[in-house]
Amino acid sequence: MEYTAKFLAQLLKGTVEGDENAKATKFAKIEHGKPGTLSFFANPKYEPYVYSSKASILIVDKSFQPKEPVTPTMVRVENAYSAIADLLKYTSEKKKARRFYRSPAAVWNPFSTKFGKKVYLSAFSYVGSRTKVGDGTYIHTHVHIGKDVTIGKNCLIYPGVVIYPGTVIGNNVILHAGCIIGSDGFGNAPRPDGSWEKIEHLGNVVIGDDVEIGSNTTVDRAQMESTIIGNGVRIDNLCQIAHNVIVGDHTVMAAQTGIAGSTQIGKYCILAGQVGIAGHLKIADHTTICAQGGVIGNIRKEGEVLVGSPVIPVKQYMKAYAKFKQSGAE
Repeated sequence: MEYTAKFLAQLLKGTVEGDENAKATKFAKIEHGKPGTLSFFANPKYEPYVYSSKASILIVDKSFQPKEPVTPTMVRVENAYSAIADLLKYTSEKKKARRFYRSPAAVWNPFSTKFGKKVYLSAFSYVGSRTKVGDGTYIHTHVHIGKDVTIGKNCLIYPGVVIYPGTVIGNNVILHAGCIIGSDGFGNAPRPDGSWEKIEHLGNVVIGDDVEIGSNTTVDRAQMESTIIGNGVRIDNLCQIAHNVIVGDHTVMAAQTGIAGSTQIGKYCILAGQVGIAGHLKIADHTTICAQGGVIGNIRKEGEVLVGSPVIPVKQYMKAYAKFKQSGAE
């Protein structure tokens, strides 16, 4: 797509400093700026690149005061980082083919499957009986959607996704390639002889609005009732959400995080990479658990930053770590 500085200023509610007719057709990091590209400057440590960049257009904060001449036309906005995020989203939406299409190589039940307006169903995908797909949802190739599933509006389902029967998915949800929603949880009961008997899982998964789930992440169905992913949750690649877990609204978790069964994660929490949380726990709202943190007990106080395995408050950890270093030096 081609953007002019004038159009960008209108779209992002900014002002132009330089040639309002300057054009850009590609995005580039500020250190890689070339003619015809658009870059942004938000982190002060990258300021030297502002003066060497050859980009055609540079998005900057309104408050930025250059110390040297700047070659690119600048579009000044309230917050450059937020503005570039909005622009990338706008560009992505423009590129998506939100039109009605059902490939003859896809399979669905013509009598009970219900599609909304402008649903795109790609080749070799399957949609089960009594499933409902909302307006504007895009289903890529090799997707399997079971029976009695409900999918909201404007969802994006990438290749290889598997959605088990009974799953409920809200609006504006993104499921990346290979993620599996609704498989059985790890439920087994010990027999007297030491072997294991499988516990059937009859519940489902409920995913709220504006959720994004990364590639090869799994969300298990509940034994009874529902595994719940709240509104606005962001889950990275290669995460495991066990049966009957509840993840509160707007919580984020990075890759290789695992949450054991029946644990409740609060709202607005941050779980960094490789966090492990034991089962049947409650994690308070606004909790941050640093990378490789191990949680074995309830976290009741809101807003704590925790680190280690098992986790302890970050200030306590840093004091202990200083002692560890001192004892090692001796």
